[in-house]
Amino acid sequence: MIDPFRRAVAAKEFLITAEVAPPKGGNPARTIAMAEKLKSRVHAINITDGSRAVMRMSPVATSAILVQQGINPICQIACRDRNSIALQADLIGAHALGIRNILALTGDPVKAGDCKQAKSVFELEAVRFLKLIDRLNRGLDSNDRPLPDGPTDLFPGAAVDPQHKSWSGLQSRFEKKIAAGAQFFQSQLITDFDKLDKFMNQIASISDKPILAGIFLLKSAKNAQFIDRNVPGVNIPEEIIQRLAAAKEPLQEGMKIAAEQVKLARELCQGVHMMAVKREDLIPQILDLAGIKPLDFSN
Repeated sequence: MIDPFRRAVAAKEFLITAEVAPPKGGNPARTIAMAEKLKSRVHAINITDGSRAVMRMSPVATSAILVQQGINPICQIACRDRNSIALQADLIGAHALGIRNILALTGDPVKAGDCKQAKSVFELEAVRFLKLIDRLNRGLDSNDRPLPDGPTDLFPGAAVDPQHKSWSGLQSRFEKKIAAGAQFFQSQLITDFDKLDKFMNQIASISDKPILAGIFLLKSAKNAQFIDRNVPGVNIPEEIIQRLAAAKEPLQEGMKIAAEQVKLARELCQGVHMMAVKREDLIPQILDLAGIKPLDFSN
């Protein structure tokens, strides 16, 4: 049976995904509760893999828990922490556990996180990782030897940053990820929609693979400044920070900003990827403000 996300990609629907972090400990109750609140509003829920190099529960384990709850995950897997043996083991294990959607990431640098003494691996990066997934789907391991117990059926995606400073670098990486087998792209949080428009027209137009624009709930001016300082590759414009600082209710203003951005993205690309750290429960309200109705999975 094709999962709702892959079916929606094939049908060229406007795609909606949202991000939920795994637990930082052994109890997944909060992660499950947040995912339950979102499952009627999104095609799939991204489970992050040590985002910002902060240690949390395995994304494969967390994604498997969601599958058990009848919730469709996109399992993020980063090359930072695994060599090619471990990557293949996790991918084959994910398939066996009913996880089909994989977001192939290089991974944030260890120095950004809470385990600075840890050693990075980075045997592969995102492009070579996508090629590895393609091999497994064809029934081959990293050495092109047949898998005696059958191929995987994984639906791989990749990250993209339409606001990247190097336009030629952005184009080169995008084209390589397409060639390596990426079936969808989720972006870093978008604040410059002119750059997103330019990216869609000048780079993404070479492919029919869907682009989901990253929409991030900024909860206050202080929160926006923290994200601007600490999240790799992110730049929050000063006008957004000032708008939040001037608001009587910054959280409500942040929701309005996010809803406005969803509307802008809907005019430019094929989907949105919603991020609301520790307030995932507000994503349905943001989608309501943006005029996005609950999804119908009855068909």
